[in-house]
Amino acid sequence: MLLNSIRFFVMFTGMMKKLILILALMAASPASASCYADYKAKQDNPLRLHYGIIELPDTACTKQAAKAQISQRISADGWKLLRVLSVFQADGLGERKSSAGKYFLRY
Repeated sequence: MLLNSIRFFVMFTGMMKKLILILALMAASPASASCYADYKAKQDNPLRLHYGIIELPDTACTKQAAKAQISQRISADGWKLLRVLSVFQADGLGERKSSAGKYFLRY
């Protein structure tokens, strides 16, 4: 009986350690991107312009870091970044959505 109690205690504490570790990792990792940016881009021949909103990882929440991310993503479709207008949190999406049109979270 004592041996079974000890086995149960060891198993239980091992499970609790794993559960605590999992919860700590979940709390430490972001559930989604921590910021967004709005930007202006262009294509030449013929000249086309667009205003867009893009979701960024938490490591790119400055204008300078956003610039590199945005340039890389939009260049695949032949767009050249003109300017990063701002970097903002999710609460700023609503007021910008209609202005971005089809370029709202496209890249």
